[in-house]
Amino acid sequence: MKSILAVTILFCISASLFAQHSVIKLWETDTVLKVPESVLLDVDNKVLYVSNIDGTDGWAKDGKGSIGKVGLDGKIIAVDWVPGLNAPKGLGRYKGKLYAADIDEVVVVDIKKGAIDRKIPIEGAKGLNDISVGSDGVVWVSDSKNNVIYKLENDKSSVYLEGLKGANGVLKRGNDFFIVDAGGAYRVNADKTLTKLADGMEGGTDGIENVAGNDFLVSCWAGALWYVHAEGTKELLFDGKSQKTNTADIGFDPKTKIVYVPTFFRNSVIAFQVK
Repeated sequence: MKSILAVTILFCISASLFAQHSVIKLWETDTVLKVPESVLLDVDNKVLYVSNIDGTDGWAKDGKGSIGKVGLDGKIIAVDWVPGLNAPKGLGRYKGKLYAADIDEVVVVDIKKGAIDRKIPIEGAKGLNDISVGSDGVVWVSDSKNNVIYKLENDKSSVYLEGLKGANGVLKRGNDFFIVDAGGAYRVNADKTLTKLADGMEGGTDGIENVAGNDFLVSCWAGALWYVHAEGTKELLFDGKSQKTNTADIGFDPKTKIVYVPTFFRNSVIAFQVK
């Protein structure tokens, strides 16, 4: 009897640890966005902000980039809500301001006015990619060409972490800091060493979002969305490579468990319900 009980308990624990997750497509916007790279949810204003690179060269300083605005129902509110950027990518928000990584500067947008407030040059930057803003207003931004992470405090930048191989997604959550780098997801420790959460996610690890606890969603630009469990296992939730559906820098609503995926060259945003 004890042996049967022990096996049953072990089975229940294993099932809990390795519970299968999936995604259900809720909607996809019209394909009128302009090479969307990043999506950010604004719960307060009930909208999504989308960075438009607008061009096949993701690093061109051509003045064609913009920030778009999309409703939570997938309807486009404005493709070029805020123009005047180059090739914007990662987005962050803090106290009425929207922050966009734009090649070698961080563009700050006044959300209420729907206009650029200021541009902050990042000394030495070549390929700014993702942004995360902490609860203290400190901005963390990755540089995929220099393979470093910058810290931007009071509009002054400094190199925080260097020697990476494929710096991209960043996520500041309370006192914890997480990044994706060359196929892996990592926690950045206080001494700037890295603790691996999971690896083997090929195709250009791009975005990272916290689901709950220490579970994460990780997107890969080539067309993959992964669920990363706290103990290090991972599940492939979506594979869009055969349809050439890129999955760039995702946005996520932890309350509704909806993930918003910018499809880059497909020029749309897809909403998936995570189950």
